[in-house]
Amino acid sequence: MMHDTPKHKGLRNQLVKTVESKGIRDKNVLGAISNIPRHLFMDSGFIDFAYQDKAFPIAADQTISQPFTVAFQTELLQINPKDKVLEIGTGSGYQTAVLIDLKAEVYSIERQKELYEKTKKFLPKVGYVAKKLKHGDGYKGWSEYAPFDKIIVTAGAPFVPKPLLSQLKIGGRLVIPVGEDVQIMTLFIRKDKSEFEKHEFGEFRFVPMLKESAK
Repeated sequence: MMHDTPKHKGLRNQLVKTVESKGIRDKNVLGAISNIPRHLFMDSGFIDFAYQDKAFPIAADQTISQPFTVAFQTELLQINPKDKVLEIGTGSGYQTAVLIDLKAEVYSIERQKELYEKTKKFLPKVGYVAKKLKHGDGYKGWSEYAPFDKIIVTAGAPFVPKPLLSQLKIGGRLVIPVGEDVQIMTLFIRKDKSEFEKHEFGEFRFVPMLKESAK
């Protein structure tokens, strides 16, 4: 089941070229896309599609993000080795693995119990060990381990959760897709205690971010 063949590696190299042609420049990010056997993160029925630059369904009505989107968000984070990164939405664990490949220390929260249980078992099997994984509400962040160098949200957020901004280190970067049906990829850089610099990077589509109960 856990096979990674020369054919898969060849398909990944093609995928890297595709992602690069769409504007991803960070060599470390491209290296991570090239290293990680994305087909292992998908249900076996979708293995033929694993190296297309597309999102695909996974358990619990969620999706594994399009590789370009994963690369785009990761590039915006500007990961350095040993960065303490909070990921909201563990999902299949593919984005988590990209961050771990970049030598980040990853703290990841997943709202869906079924996905959380599955990914928690799966990631170490394929050699990607997160610092901490938890089943919980991503809107609240993870204050116990704050502040974080970087925070990434991998689902569409109707608004920017305040706890995430407050749990970011000064100089830290938060990458979050903001919006209801279509999201604007947004980067916040924390300048000081109360000031954030905001940058917007075009439209993306994500599954909605879930929380315990309606706001």
